[in-house]
Amino acid sequence: MNKPITAEPKEYVQNNGMPKILLLTWEYPPNVVGGLSRHVHGLAGGLNQKGYEVHVLTANPGNLPSYENNERTQVHRVSPLKEKDPNFLHWILGLNLAMEQKARELSSYHDFELIHAHDWLVGACGLSLKESLKLPLITTIHATEYGRNNGIYTELQKFIHEKEEQLVNGSDRVIVCSDYMKEELIQQFAISSDKMAVIANGINKEVRLENPQIVLAGLPVRDSGRLIFSIGRMVKEKGFDTLIESADTMKERFPDVYFIIAGKGPMLETYRKRTKELKLESLIHFPGFINDMQRSALFRMCTLAVFPSYYEPFGIVALEAMISGKPAVVSNTGGLKGIVKHGYSGLLMTPGDPSSFAEQAAHLLENENIAKTIGANGKKVAESLFSWGRIAEETKRVFEETLISQKLEDLV
Repeated sequence: MNKPITAEPKEYVQNNGMPKILLLTWEYPPNVVGGLSRHVHGLAGGLNQKGYEVHVLTANPGNLPSYENNERTQVHRVSPLKEKDPNFLHWILGLNLAMEQKARELSSYHDFELIHAHDWLVGACGLSLKESLKLPLITTIHATEYGRNNGIYTELQKFIHEKEEQLVNGSDRVIVCSDYMKEELIQQFAISSDKMAVIANGINKEVRLENPQIVLAGLPVRDSGRLIFSIGRMVKEKGFDTLIESADTMKERFPDVYFIIAGKGPMLETYRKRTKELKLESLIHFPGFINDMQRSALFRMCTLAVFPSYYEPFGIVALEAMISGKPAVVSNTGGLKGIVKHGYSGLLMTPGDPSSFAEQAAHLLENENIAKTIGANGKKVAESLFSWGRIAEETKRVFEETLISQKLEDLV
C-alpha cells in the first residue's frame, strides 16, 4: 500500500474531469470521537469510487499531518484558533474560523462543486462558505441535541439546538440516516419533507484478522465462557446502565456468560463505580477505549452483541455486529428498529428494561442454531443494503439533484 502524500499543492489544480467536493467534519480518522468520524471516512471512500475528488477539512488534534492525500481523498487538518481554550464552545468557534480560512485558501486553487457539512459543529463554517464561495451547501444531521437529551433543558442545549436549526434552514438539502431522524427534524425544525433525503449509514466488509489472540492481549477476554459484547460512547443515551442492572439475572441463568462494554466518555467512571458497588467486576468489564483491530476481534469472538440505546438515530455499531455474522440485540427505538427485523436479522428489546434484554439474550444463548441463523441473516442484510458503494451512489444522486436545482434557479 502506498504511503500517503503529505506535501500539499499550493497552486491551481485542474479538475481532470473529476468533480471536487469539500467535506466538513470536526473528526476524521485516526481522530475518532464517535461514529461521525467513521461515517465520513466511509462516505469519502465511496464517493472516490463514484468518480469524485474528495477534500476533507477537519480538526487536527495536534499530532497528525496537516495534509494527506491517500487513495484520492485529500485530508486537510487545521488547529482551532485558541486551541487550548477549555471552553468547548469557544474551541468550536475557533475551529470554524480556522476551517473557513483554510477553505478559502483551498478554493483559490480548487474548483469545488459543493460543500457537504456534517452536524452543527461545523455549521458556522458551512453557512459562511455557502455565501462567500456561492456554492450549494448539503448537510448531514447525524443526531440532534433534543433527541440526545429527550428535550432542551439548559442554556448550552438551547444554544446547540439553535445552531442546528440555523444550519438546517440555511442548507440547500439535508440528509438524515433514517426515517426516524426525518420525522424528528420535521417536528423540531419545521423543515419541509421535500428538502430532506434519507440515506442510511454504511458499513465496511468484515476485517480478517490473522492473530486475534495477539490483538486482544491485555483485554479481559476469557479462554472459556460466552462473551456478550457492546461498544459505544459512554453517555447516558447509550443505555449501558441497562446491562449493568441485568447482570445478576444473567449470571444466575448463565454462569459462563460475561460482558465487555468498550468505549470512552463522561459516564465511564460512573459505570465502573456502579459495577463495583454491585460486586460485578468479574462479570462486567469496561476497558475504555479500544482500537479498530481489537474492536473487530471482539465482534468476531463474541457470542452475541447488544446495543441498548435510549436514543439512536441510526446505530452503525449494530451493523458492525451484523457484518461480523453475530446476532445482535438492539433497542426498539430510533434507527435501530429500522435496521433489524425482529427474529430474522436480530432481536429487539425494550429500551431501559433489563428484563427485556435478559429475555432476548436468553433466547439466543439457549438456542444456538437460531442464533447462528439470525447472525447469518444479519450479515446478508448488512452486505446487501448498507455497503458504502450503495450509500455513496444515493449521496451522489442528492449532489446531482442539488446542482441541477441551483442551475435552474440561476436561470430564473
